[in-house]
Amino acid sequence: MSQHNPHSIQLQINRMFESGQSLFAKTKVEDWLKQRNEDPFDYDIIFNKKPAAVGSRAVMAIEIELQRKDGAPVDEWLLTQLNDIK
Repeated sequence: MSQHNPHSIQLQINRMFESGQSLFAKTKVEDWLKQRNEDPFDYDIIFNKKPAAVGSRAVMAIEIELQRKDGAPVDEWLLTQLNDIK
């Protein structure tokens, strides 16, 4: 069974949406990108709502999508870390 890091960006964003603070979610992802030496202005940040996993207490889950503004593909390791994919 995989364990979730309570400090992962994906879980933090989910909590922000649940508590009505989604306005600050983009800034949170931009700060996260800066910490990984990425320029947040190179990306469009998109939040997709989807049904939560079966057995989860949450109703909705937020998937964070990055698209590079120059059309280049986003590094897979960055997407993996961003959405806490095991």
